[in-house]
Amino acid sequence: MAFEFNGQSVETTATGYLVNLEDWSEDLARAMADAEEVGELTERHWDVINYLREEYFDNRENQPNTRAIIKAMSDKWGEKIKQDALYTLFPLDPSKQGGRIAGLPESRRKGGY
Repeated sequence: MAFEFNGQSVETTATGYLVNLEDWSEDLARAMADAEEVGELTERHWDVINYLREEYFDNRENQPNTRAIIKAMSDKWGEKIKQDALYTLFPLDPSKQGGRIAGLPESRRKGGY
């Protein structure tokens, strides 16, 4: 499959994940979020996206589950958040949809929590 972006075709898997992680950019993330009807990416969206990218690229390709994201964002935002707060940002699953928009490969982990 491919994702059309800025007049170019960006190769993706059948489930919409980037084939070449080097193709990712913030502009591509915005276009992917728009295509997935996530809407405009807010500061909180970017906090999750950046966290997922940092975990993957700086922590041995770790792909956190929703529970780990909740803990990290609670710490970052200085408030105790619940799962619903993340699903409001990424309705199809914060770890999977968030990871896809963050330009990461598909997680092979079962379950999101």
